[in-house]
Amino acid sequence: EMLMDENSIADLPRPGTSLKKPTTSARTEGGGIPAAAVRPVSQSGRAVTGFVRPGTQSSRPTTMEQAIRTPRTAMTARPVTTASGRFVRLGTASMISEPNGPFVDVSRVNFVKYSKNPTIAKSLFEYLFHHENDIRNALQLAAAASQVCSFKEWWWKVQLGKCYYRLGMYRDAERQFKSALQQQDMIDTYLFLGRIYIKLDHPLTAIECYKKGLQKFPGEVTLLIAIARVYEGLKDMKNMCQKYQEVLYQDNLNVEATACMATNFFYNDQPEIALQYYRRLLQLGINNVQVYNNLALSCYYAHHYDSAFACFERALSLASDEESADIWYNVGCVMTAMGETDLAMHSFKLCLAADSDHAEAYNNIAVLHTRRQHTEMAKSFFKTSAKLNSLLYEPHYNYAVLAQTCGDLQTSFTFAQKSSEIFPEHNDSKELLRKLRTFFTSGDPRG
Repeated sequence: EMLMDENSIADLPRPGTSLKKPTTSARTEGGGIPAAAVRPVSQSGRAVTGFVRPGTQSSRPTTMEQAIRTPRTAMTARPVTTASGRFVRLGTASMISEPNGPFVDVSRVNFVKYSKNPTIAKSLFEYLFHHENDIRNALQLAAAASQVCSFKEWWWKVQLGKCYYRLGMYRDAERQFKSALQQQDMIDTYLFLGRIYIKLDHPLTAIECYKKGLQKFPGEVTLLIAIARVYEGLKDMKNMCQKYQEVLYQDNLNVEATACMATNFFYNDQPEIALQYYRRLLQLGINNVQVYNNLALSCYYAHHYDSAFACFERALSLASDEESADIWYNVGCVMTAMGETDLAMHSFKLCLAADSDHAEAYNNIAVLHTRRQHTEMAKSFFKTSAKLNSLLYEPHYNYAVLAQTCGDLQTSFTFAQKSSEIFPEHNDSKELLRKLRTFFTSGDPRG
C-alpha cells in the first residue's frame, strides 16, 4: 500500500515558513527585505544585525569530546561556595571538595539518594548542568527527582526539557515544557519552547508560542525580543521593527532594540534617524568601538563630515588589532567615495594587516587596481576575495566584467553565473549574462 501510494511530500518549505530559506527572490512591498547589495551578510549567510547575540559569535568546539564535556563557563567558572568547616558525616564523602580536585566528585554521587532532598537536589542539578556541563548525569538526577515528586513538580519538568534540548532530543523536550506549562506559566518555559521550534525550523510555531506567553505576561520584553529575532531570521523587517518599537515602548533602555533599529534605519537610507539611535546608545553609557564606528558612518552619510572623522579617530583609539580591521575598511570606503584613491588603498592595506581574511577589503583593493590598469593583480585579489567569502557576489561580478574586458568570455560567463546564483536580483549580472548568451548564440559582441 505504501509502495503504490502516489502522494508525495514536498521537500522544500513554503516561502516565509523556514529559517533556512526564509523568503523568495521577490522583494515584498513595504516588507523591507534587505538586498545583498544594500545590507551585507555574515559568513554564515545571516543578515548583519546591530547586536551580537548569545551563541552567534561564540567559538565552536573542535572535537566531539570538547562539545560534550567542556563547560560553557569554563573561562569564568568558580566554585559555587566555599568549605563550610563542618565535620564530614558518613555517606557524604562524594561532596568533599579537595584542594586540587573537583568541587564535587560526580562519579561517587548517589543521585537516587540526593534526589529525595529537594534543596540539595536542585543545587546539585544546577552545578552539574551549568558548571560541569555533565548533561547525562544532570538528566539522571532530574529524572529521579521528578519521580520522587510523582511528576507533579513543574521545575523538574523544565530541567528535564533543558537536558533533552542539550542532547538534541527536541520532541522529548517539547513534551516536558508543555507539561510544565500546564502546571505553571513561566516566561523561561515559553522561551525554551520557542527555541525548540526554531531548532526544528518551525519559526511560525515559535512565534505563536511566544504570543501565547505574551497573553499570560503582557508587555514582557524578553518575549517581544524573541519574536523580533524570529522575524529578523525570516527577513520580515517590517514586523521586526514593529516588535522592537514595542520593546522600546516597554523598556526605552533596551540596548538590543536600540541597536537593531539603528542598523535597520541605516541600511534603509535613513542615516539621520540611525544617528539619533546611536547617540542614544552613547547616552546609555555604551562607549565601545562598534558604536563609534557606526556613529561615524551615520555621520558621513548624513553629511556631517567633521563629526564622522572625529568618530573614526575615537573608534581607532579604542580598537584592538582585530577590531581595527573593520574600521580601516570603512575609512577606505569613505576615502573611495571622496575620490582619495591613494588614501583608500592605504586604508584597505591597513585593514588586511589587521585581518588577512577580510574578503571585502580584497575586493575593494582589486577594484582600485582595475582603475589603475593593473589587470593581473586585480584578478588575483578578486579570486582571493571570492575564495574567502563565498556569499559575496561583488568579487564574482567584478571578475566577470574584468574577464569580459580582457576577452575571456568563457571565464566571464562562469563568474557571472556564480554572481547571479548568490544574488539573483542583481540586474547587472543578469544583463551581463544576457549579452554573453547572445554573443555565444549569434556571435554579436554587443548583445
